[in-house]
Amino acid sequence: MYGIPIVLAVGDTTYLDYKKILEKRDDYGPTGNGGNGLILHTSLALDPDFGQPLGLLWEKLWHRQHKPSPPPGETSTSKKKRLKKERLIAKNRAFKEKESYRWVEAFQKVNKLFKGLEMPDGGLLTRVIHVFDREGDIAEVFALQRKNKNTGVVVRAAHNRCLSEENSYLWEYVTSQEVQFIKEVELPETKKRKERTATLEIRYCPVSINPPSRLKKSGNFNVYALFATEINVPDGCEPVTWMLLTSELVTTQAEASQILRWYTYRWRIEEYHKILKSGCKAENYRLAGESMSTMLGFLTVIAAQLLRMTYLHRNSPHSSAELVLTKIQMDVLLASTPPKQKKQIQLTVDWAIRAIARLGGYLEHRKNSPIGIQVLWRGWLELESLCQGWL
Repeated sequence: MYGIPIVLAVGDTTYLDYKKILEKRDDYGPTGNGGNGLILHTSLALDPDFGQPLGLLWEKLWHRQHKPSPPPGETSTSKKKRLKKERLIAKNRAFKEKESYRWVEAFQKVNKLFKGLEMPDGGLLTRVIHVFDREGDIAEVFALQRKNKNTGVVVRAAHNRCLSEENSYLWEYVTSQEVQFIKEVELPETKKRKERTATLEIRYCPVSINPPSRLKKSGNFNVYALFATEINVPDGCEPVTWMLLTSELVTTQAEASQILRWYTYRWRIEEYHKILKSGCKAENYRLAGESMSTMLGFLTVIAAQLLRMTYLHRNSPHSSAELVLTKIQMDVLLASTPPKQKKQIQLTVDWAIRAIARLGGYLEHRKNSPIGIQVLWRGWLELESLCQGWL
């Protein structure tokens, strides 16, 4: 990906929940709602034009500590005092010790990857734009971005921050601006909604955000705010409302559309985590401690490759198979192809994906059926096994 003018570094966190499996008690921790497992934060590289996944940039795996059991015979008054003390301790922890620090850490680690490609004037060959959801709305992210050349950020706002403009607040100020244009956005299916096309009213303007007290010396953060709200919402659907903050220039419809498009590409990382858990079955392995970390290191690379292959198949099915396969992998797939079919083969991405899917159990007579991620996962494992034997 070096040499690409702009790379989107999309970040997100997922929870690997192993519930009450006994093997998962040591070196694992609570994940909320009674879950027990690990927390994985990922930074995924995307092409800015089409959202094509390019590969993993950085990942961090950790677990929370189990809280001690409450003392026997604890009264409700004692419980309130204990919880209040725990909240105070958590609030006063150093920022680097908090889970939210992962967003700053991801920012730093990803920038370090590209630091070796400095130009004589101090700029970078590749400009990195970090795209975060609401959890990444942290003042330290904006402070760090301002100190790093050739980096930018697009964050969905989670806080109604105080602005220097007329002593107002973010939501009130931006929503009072005039609608600049209307744009349709395709919303993918999630657990809470079906796939649909949303019609959004777009407002944007520059804002100057007052820093929190802990960063008073940093001065105000001068960024652009883009507010997208859905109109003509279908019955029974929750309207889309996005408040985006970005370090990038937003003064025209084209620039605003680009920021909006970059934010929608954030869904790619949710697909990656879905592949990791549903396709690669990362939550099914009965390993503990360091063994699970090693296994995840293996699975995450495969999940990222499967995501990349899936999008290449969607966007560029007639491109060369060399984009997704090594020479050995192509030789193995060609060797496994019936002789009568070899004359008709065109070494494209579409051929590669279908050949891998066949190894995973995909039925050739169901060509109109979409190739599922689990079929690709099984086919990829079989291909790797065959390649080992080929060597």
